[in-house]
Amino acid sequence: MEKKCPECGDKIMGRADKKFCSDGCRNSHNNTLNKDSSNLVRNINNRLRKNYRTLKTLNAKDKTKVKKEALLKHHFDFKYYTSQYITKTGSVYYYVYDQGYLALENDWYLLVKVDVTL
Repeated sequence: MEKKCPECGDKIMGRADKKFCSDGCRNSHNNTLNKDSSNLVRNINNRLRKNYRTLKTLNAKDKTKVKKEALLKHHFDFKYYTSQYITKTGSVYYYVYDQGYLALENDWYLLVKVDVTL
């Protein structure tokens, strides 16, 4: 029985366990499977990436104080973050992956970086 490529339908030649006729078909198939399922997910991921780059750029020393206007100048969007941490005193740190921020008084923000080793 001859096997057919699931991407283009051509005959597969070569090893018995080969699944695609070429690297191009394999890549095309996997790209189709792995692409963001909707514009919403893609847009949120883009926003998170922008926020992450902003925090990383402004927080060169792993702990920095900046004014809100510095974040806004980089088009930081406070609605998008990946997690939050609430301290025993009730302070709320918002994180975009390992980069975080805490709102202080008078439009100041404390930027922090958490050491995350996987």
